[in-house]
Amino acid sequence: MYVDPCNKRLRVAAAIGLSLLFATKGIAMNQEEEIAYASARAEMVREQLQTREISNSDVLEAMRRVPRHRFVAASEQPHAYRDTPLPLSHGQTISQPYIVALMTQLVRPEPSDRVLEVGTGSGYQAAVLAELTDHVYTIEIESELARTAATRLRELGYENVTVRSGDGYGGWPEHAPFDVIVVTAAPEQVPQALVDQLRKGGRMILPVGPVYSVQQLRLIEKDEGGELHTRSIAPVRFVPLRRNPGDE
Repeated sequence: MYVDPCNKRLRVAAAIGLSLLFATKGIAMNQEEEIAYASARAEMVREQLQTREISNSDVLEAMRRVPRHRFVAASEQPHAYRDTPLPLSHGQTISQPYIVALMTQLVRPEPSDRVLEVGTGSGYQAAVLAELTDHVYTIEIESELARTAATRLRELGYENVTVRSGDGYGGWPEHAPFDVIVVTAAPEQVPQALVDQLRKGGRMILPVGPVYSVQQLRLIEKDEGGELHTRSIAPVRFVPLRRNPGDE
C-alpha cells in the first residue's frame, strides 16, 4: 500500500519526536530514552555525515528521522548511533550510518522513484529509502530476517515498503524496471538480472568483490540509450550476497 511520503513523514515524526509513543501499534516507548536517542541521532548526522561528503539535505533529513536504534537488538541499542556496523542474526550486519547515507546520496533518489533493495537485513536502509521515494521493494534471503524487518517497518509506519523473502540475485522482475537499485551485500560479479531490471536513466549502487575480502563500492548508471557507466567509489567490506543453493 502506498502512503503519500509527506503524510508518512509527519506521522513518523509525530510518533518519534512529539508523542514518543507508538500507541496505535501497541509499542510503548520511554520518553526520556527516545529524547536521548533523538539527540544521539542528531549528533550522528552532524558529526559523522555533515563533516564528511554527505551534503544532500533530503538524505540528511531522512537520516535524522529514521530511528536506527529500532532496527537493532536491545543489547546493541546503546551503540546504534556510533559510526560502526552492528551485528544482526544469521551472520548479517546493519551497515554503519555513513555508508547508508553515502549509498543513498549516490543513487540520488527522487520522490517518484521505484526502488529495489537487495539485502533487507534489519530494514534500516529500506526505511531511509522509503523516506525519500515512492515505493521500496526489498528482498532478504533469510526468511526470519525478512519477517522481522517487515513487522518492524509496518510498526514504524513505512507502508510504502514491500518485503519479500528470496534470492536477490534475480531481482524482482514483477515490479521492474526500477529507477534505483541498492545492494547491501557483495556479489563477486554484478548480477545481470539487476542490470536488466534497471530503468534507462536509473542508478545502481553495490559492493562488488571476493567473499570476506575488500570489495569496491560501485555506482552504475544506465543512460537513456541503455549504455552502462560504472564508477568505483571506495573500498568497502560487506557480507557476501548469498544465493539459494539450487540457484548457484
